[in-house]
Amino acid sequence: MEEPTMEKRHSTKESAKFQIADELGGIELLDAQYETQNFSRHSHEGYTVGVIERGAQCFFRTGSNHVAPQNSIILVNADEVHTGHSAVEGGWAYKAMYPLPEQFKSIAQALGTNRYGAPYFPEAVVYDPELANQFRLVFETLEKSNNRLLRETLVYASLVKLMSRHGKTPPKPTETSKTQQQLIRVKAFLDDFPQADVSLTELANLAEISPFHLVRAFQKQFGFPPHAYQIQARLRYAKTLLKAGHSISDTAQECGFHDQSHLHRHFKKAMGITPRQYMNS
Repeated sequence: MEEPTMEKRHSTKESAKFQIADELGGIELLDAQYETQNFSRHSHEGYTVGVIERGAQCFFRTGSNHVAPQNSIILVNADEVHTGHSAVEGGWAYKAMYPLPEQFKSIAQALGTNRYGAPYFPEAVVYDPELANQFRLVFETLEKSNNRLLRETLVYASLVKLMSRHGKTPPKPTETSKTQQQLIRVKAFLDDFPQADVSLTELANLAEISPFHLVRAFQKQFGFPPHAYQIQARLRYAKTLLKAGHSISDTAQECGFHDQSHLHRHFKKAMGITPRQYMNS
């Protein structure tokens, strides 16, 4: 079997094309090539399913660093903290989709396997040439074809195969401790009021623990300290507003960013595209 390779190429101009396909109620897609892009610690509401087309990517997921070489598939679970940067000289190119847990659940339900809901992908990088080529066909079809039946069939088939080959039963949730309940309370506040100018002391009072304990426990539980999680919540809110047609400047102000450039910087580091690219998709 052909093994994945890590090629060194000459510098390539960075580019990123973002779109939202209509299938399954809307799936975000990204076709990008990067050299200097360094994704900050971030998470997505959806899963990340990406195929490395050139070069190699290094990224953090589930407590350790991973390298995804050419022809491999990247898998990141929904809401899982991860990063991303080039692993080789000359950068990397990849195509990715970001299906939501609800979309996987609907597929599992249709298959009669909805007992455990959305899948969990334990492996950050998998080498499955057949599936990688199938996803390449999906990406190409979603970009070039308007045949709804073909598009929906290919998306459905590829995600079914991904679940059956590499998906596992999600870890069973353990009983929630008092501290976890306190942390969930803080997380819920940041999710519901991302624009709020709230202090660490106020969040600690909400959780009924000390500020120092809150920072350490929150990061251990959710992968971010509270201030970094607030940025993630603001970015999710910004995506909602931009998708609804709000201007970038109004979105920045409404989400609690200092200004438009502040939103632009965080959006690009987490999403790999600018707010305007997202708005125009």
